[in-house]
Amino acid sequence: MWTFPSGTLGELTRASHVRARRVLSTLPELRSAARDLPPAPLAAEAFAAALRGPALRVIAEVKRASPSKGAINPGIDAAVQAAHYVAGGAAAISVLTEPTRFGGTLDDLSAVASCVTVPAIRKDFLVHPVQLWEARVRGAAAALLIVRALSPSELPMLMEAARECGLATLVEIRDEEELERALEVGATVIGVNNRNLETLIIDPTTAPMLIPLIPAHCVAVAESGMQSAHDIAPSALAGADAVLVGSAVSASADPVSAVRALAGIPRSTTARR
Repeated sequence: MWTFPSGTLGELTRASHVRARRVLSTLPELRSAARDLPPAPLAAEAFAAALRGPALRVIAEVKRASPSKGAINPGIDAAVQAAHYVAGGAAAISVLTEPTRFGGTLDDLSAVASCVTVPAIRKDFLVHPVQLWEARVRGAAAALLIVRALSPSELPMLMEAARECGLATLVEIRDEEELERALEVGATVIGVNNRNLETLIIDPTTAPMLIPLIPAHCVAVAESGMQSAHDIAPSALAGADAVLVGSAVSASADPVSAVRALAGIPRSTTARR
């Protein structure tokens, strides 16, 4: 039985519901604006392809702050930072748009999407289709959906809305039950978060334990609590296709080198067969 999340995730999810209600009236306008954009055919396939390869791919995140760390890099210029990440070999850019605890904005998403050729991902606590249309109009190629934050009716609704507006999805889980839910709605890019977003506690064994259970036809992404090649190695050996790194690269004085140190780590090609 699904229950509304507690702790920090619950607070952020409630706040996202409020933000969604505030912009709900703009949905027709957003749909109209999306129709004027170039089509995004095969968005899901293209996004998955960007995260596959013989070596681990890096999703580098633009992140000013977080509930667990507080201020990380408050003055970060999203577009400049994203360009540094791409120069370091990032395969995609995650852009936090949550305003209160992460210091993100939709303008950050627009700035990043307009200056890089790799996929830009809207990372937020999305709960309503209007937020996916916002992401599409702002140039995102994909959006994060957190299984724990979405009820059994909300998750398929948002997956369908993403398909309708031409967005790929990164569907985030933290246990086997959530993996089943993700697969039931057709997720093909699945992230495993080492951090319990309700308690903010990191368990570095979570991703290495769950990634081998993700079907080989899906892209598996390890998330949270990784700063070095040493931290990433267990997930790479478990068969992860990609890793999402935020605080370590956002706080770095040399983001190009920070990403380059993580890109290209060998991954197991047999762990998930």
